[in-house]
Amino acid sequence: MADNHATGRLPRTGQPLVATVLTGTVALYLALVAFGNITDFGTNQQFVRHVLAMDTTFKDPDLMWRAITSPGLQDAAYVAIIAWESVTALVLIVATVLWPLGLRRGEVARARMLSTVGLLMMLLLFGAGFLAIGGEWFSMWQSKTWNGLEAATRNITFAGVALLAVRLPSAP
Repeated sequence: MADNHATGRLPRTGQPLVATVLTGTVALYLALVAFGNITDFGTNQQFVRHVLAMDTTFKDPDLMWRAITSPGLQDAAYVAIIAWESVTALVLIVATVLWPLGLRRGEVARARMLSTVGLLMMLLLFGAGFLAIGGEWFSMWQSKTWNGLEAATRNITFAGVALLAVRLPSAP
């Protein structure tokens, strides 16, 4: 049998270990984000309210019809974001636990599938939710004060790298 180091291939457990660590790190991060949004509700509530109200944009009349100024609808959107973050964190926590369990049994398909679902949920939140809807539809990019595009891009990068690692095939 060829030595894995001599052939340049990762040992059998290399990819699952990377996937476990990255999935767990993203799970921890998103769980802390959700926890922070729940325990310090008002801070990011103001962020969501200002982005949806478009009150710190250029106030172009051709775009302002998109603004949502109802505090009830703004808060409902914020609660939906927190719920999505919480469910995503739970999915990723379960996936993190499944990686070592699956590795012990020689079957990581469930862990890979659940990690993929959780990471795609995160990509949807920050890609579709923050970059596309917040950034473009509500013109968040125009605001110097309430602009979350850099943070959203960081989160997309983080989840995307983890997803790539999760989807890599295990070495034979």
